Amino acid sequence: MKSICLVLLCAAVCYALPIRSEEENFELIQNYLERYYNFTTDGGEIFRRTSNPIVKKIREMQQFIGLEVTGKLDSNTLEAIQKPRCGNPDVGEFAFFAGQPKWTKKDLTYRILNYSPDMQEDDVKEDIKKAFRVWSRVSPLTFTRVSEGNADILISFGSREHGDFNPFDGPGGTVAHAYAPSTGIGGDAHFDEDENWTNGLKGSNLFFVAAHEFGHSLGLYHSQDPKALMFPVYNYPEHNQNVLSQDDIQGIQYLYGPSSDPSQDPVEDEKPREPVRPTQPALPTACDPHLTFDAVSPFRGEILFFKNKHFWRKHPRYTNIDFSLISEFWSFLPSGVDAVYENNDKDKAFLFKGNQFWAVKGDSRLPGYPKRINTLGFPKDVKKIDAAFFNANEKRTYYFSSDRYWSYDERSQTMEKKPRKIRDGFPGIEGEIDAAFQHNGSLYFFKGSDQYEFDPNTRRVTRITMANSWFSC
Repeated sequence: MKSICLVLLCAAVCYALPIRSEEENFELIQNYLERYYNFTTDGGEIFRRTSNPIVKKIREMQQFIGLEVTGKLDSNTLEAIQKPRCGNPDVGEFAFFAGQPKWTKKDLTYRILNYSPDMQEDDVKEDIKKAFRVWSRVSPLTFTRVSEGNADILISFGSREHGDFNPFDGPGGTVAHAYAPSTGIGGDAHFDEDENWTNGLKGSNLFFVAAHEFGHSLGLYHSQDPKALMFPVYNYPEHNQNVLSQDDIQGIQYLYGPSSDPSQDPVEDEKPREPVRPTQPALPTACDPHLTFDAVSPFRGEILFFKNKHFWRKHPRYTNIDFSLISEFWSFLPSGVDAVYENNDKDKAFLFKGNQFWAVKGDSRLPGYPKRINTLGFPKDVKKIDAAFFNANEKRTYYFSSDRYWSYDERSQTMEKKPRKIRDGFPGIEGEIDAAFQHNGSLYFFKGSDQYEFDPNTRRVTRITMANSWFSC
C-alpha cells in the first residue's frame, strides 16, 4: 500500500494549487519548539534552519516523541507536530512552576466552573469523575466535587484567550492544559472549547484528555513512553489495555505512595464508552470500490476529494490524480474536514470542521478566520455542516446538515430562516449526505460509496454511479 501511494505522489501532475512554502514549514516547527521545547531565538527572522541550535532542538523533539532522530523537518516530523496534543511543555518549566511540585494533602476537591455545549452536563460530570478515579485507584488521593466556592482544582472550558495568558489555538493543535500543584491557578485544568468534546471516540474524548490533564494537576510531567497516559500526544488505549501504563503508575506513586487498595486493574466505566480504539487507518486507495468521501469541491479548475487527513486532486480533462496530505497545503486546519465548497466568483474556498469554518485563497488563510458556523445564521442545534456547494447562477450557497438544508443568499449575506428536507428540495436524495458539488450544470451528491447525479432543471436523479467514478479506475 505504501509503495502504491508513493508512486501516485511522484507521478502526479501538479495543477493550480500551490504547496505550502518551506519557510512556512520552518515557522511551524519554530513555534512548536518554542512552545513545547524551551527553544528561544533572538526575536528576529526565522532562525536559520541549518543552524546547530534548531537542529539540536528538532533532534531532541524527535527523540522525545519516538520519531527517527534526523534533525530534519521530514514528513513524519511535520505530521507529528500537527497532531492534537496537551498544551503543557515537554521540556523546560513545568506549567510555570519549578521543581517537583505536589499536593501536601491527600483529600482534594474540584469544581467544574462551566460546561461544554457539546455534551450533556451529567456526562461531563461523569467523565470528570471517572478521570479522577483513574488516579485515586493507584494512589492514596481522594477527589470530591464541590458545586460552589473555592476548590483545589478548578475545571473550565474556554477558547482562544481565556484568562490565564496562555491562549488556545483553535480546533486541533493544543486541546487542553493544566497547571502543577500550587496555590492560586495551581492544579487548574482548562479545556479548549473549540474542540468537539465527546464521550466516545469521535472528536476529543473528554474522559481520556481529562485523565491526562489531571496527571499534570497532581504533579506529573510528560512521559516519553508512547503507551503512557502522560505521553504529550493523545493516544487512546487499545481494547483491554489499561488506561495507565506502568510508567504512569510509578510516577504517581513516587509522588504520593501506593493506594491502600492493591488492585490496579481498570474497571469498565474507567474506559471510553467505546473502548475499542481503531488502529491507525491504512492510506485510502483511489480505486477501492467501497471508498467514501468526507467532502468534494471544485477548486481552481480541479476537483478535490477529501478523505480523513488526505485528499485527491483531479482535473476533469486528465487521467492523472494527485494524492496529498491536507496539512501540506493548509497547515492551520485540524485533521480532516466535514465540508468544502468554492465560491468561484471570489476565488475563495471555504472549509468546515466541527462548529468552525475557514476561508482560503489558494493555500493562504484569509484574515479573521476561523469563524463559528452560527455567524452564518444557523440555529444553535446545528453543530456541524455535512456538505455545501455554491450555485453561481443563483448566487446562493446551499448547506446540508443531517437531513436538512439551508440556502444562503450571497448578495444580501442572509440565511434562509427555515431549513427544508433534502428529499423535498432534491427528490431522490434521501436522508443525510456526505458531500455535494456542482459541475457543468449538474449536481453530484455522495452517500456512502454511491454518487447521485442530479439534474436541477428536471429535479430528478439521472444516474447513480460509484463515488470514485471520477478516478478512471
